[in-house]
Amino acid sequence: MTAYAEEKSIQELERTWMDEAIRIATTSVANGGGPFGALVAKDGEIVALGNNQVTANLDPTAHAEVSAMRAACKELNTFSLEGCVLVTSCEPCPMCLSSALWARVDRIVFAADRDDAAVAGFDDRKFYDLFEKRSKELWPATIERLDVANRNEPFEAWLAKSDRVDY
Repeated sequence: MTAYAEEKSIQELERTWMDEAIRIATTSVANGGGPFGALVAKDGEIVALGNNQVTANLDPTAHAEVSAMRAACKELNTFSLEGCVLVTSCEPCPMCLSSALWARVDRIVFAADRDDAAVAGFDDRKFYDLFEKRSKELWPATIERLDVANRNEPFEAWLAKSDRVDY
């Protein structure tokens, strides 16, 4: 297969996956979840699906992307999603983007963007702005460091643990 044919094949596969992510999001709405769907794929195959369950589970972290990544990690029996693609119906919010980076996904593909989400009542633009501006005065919560003598105790315990799994 030529490089062009391979790239076209990957693009077609990603379009198929995106159709599935959008179907998941639409079904989620019908089932009482939020209008977001995601999937994780590896080696050309879908590994796990996820939809927004924030209100259904009373869990502010139950975004579609996080749900899909959690399920993929369980399915693959690993905390690393290296070699995986995260396909999501909407641009990941800063939490989901950070989670994907921590999970080490190779690629993120999304359809709708933050402005599309805002029109539908899911306006996370202030969170994007918060991280982009970086000025702590603009943050809605106060964040401050409390200097305590034992602040590194957990790290020391971690480093002393002979059977730890580094990541």
